Formats: sequence, C-alpha cells, structure tokens
Amino acid sequence: MTNMQKFDLSTVEAEIGTPAADRLISGAPQFKTWNLEEAEGGLYAGVWESTPGKWRIVYEEWEYFHILSGYSIVTQDGGEAAHLRAGDSMILRPGFEGTWEVVETTCKDYVIRL
Repeated sequence: MTNMQKFDLSTVEAEIGTPAADRLISGAPQFKTWNLEEAEGGLYAGVWESTPGKWRIVYEEWEYFHILSGYSIVTQDGGEAAHLRAGDSMILRPGFEGTWEVVETTCKDYVIRL
C-alpha cells in the first residue's frame, strides 16, 4: 500500500443520484459522485457533478470544495448569494442552510468531514 493516491475517474464507478423530492425547488438535477477516498474518522474526498436545477441544502458536515467547471449559485438563508465558477473555492460548515442552484452543469472536487 502506498501513502499517496492519484485520482483517475476512469477507474471509479460514479454513484448516480438526485436531490430528495422534498428539497427540490426547480429543474430535474442529476448528480454523479466519484467518492475517491474514505478515511477513518469520517473523512471523504472525491468529485461531484450536477446538471442544472435548484434544491435546498442543509449541512451537518464540514465541506471544502473547489469548482472545476460550470456555474452554480449557493445562497445561505437570509444571506447573500455566492456565484461560483471554475477556480472558486468555498467552505460550508455544519449548520449551513440554504439553496444550491446549478445554472450550468457544475463539477467540483471536495473534502468532507463528518
């Protein structure tokens, strides 16, 4: 076993999903998630992609992500909208509630700590 891992999405099968029906606001977004690492202590890393749509998000976990492509708008309830494009990074902390709107199919890499 090595202590490093190069990501190669062609060797990982994507998990397919959608927002929960009770959180969907508009559109018919489809998710693909390539979970590339699951480490002890509830740490996950991978790549996520979504087609256009808008849904409510509620975070109980901590997440760092970096937008690889596309355009999304993340808005905290009662707060300003964050317009995210390729090259942008963000941290969402436990307790975050708001919406995620994918305007153009968006791909991000992520690290999540439960």
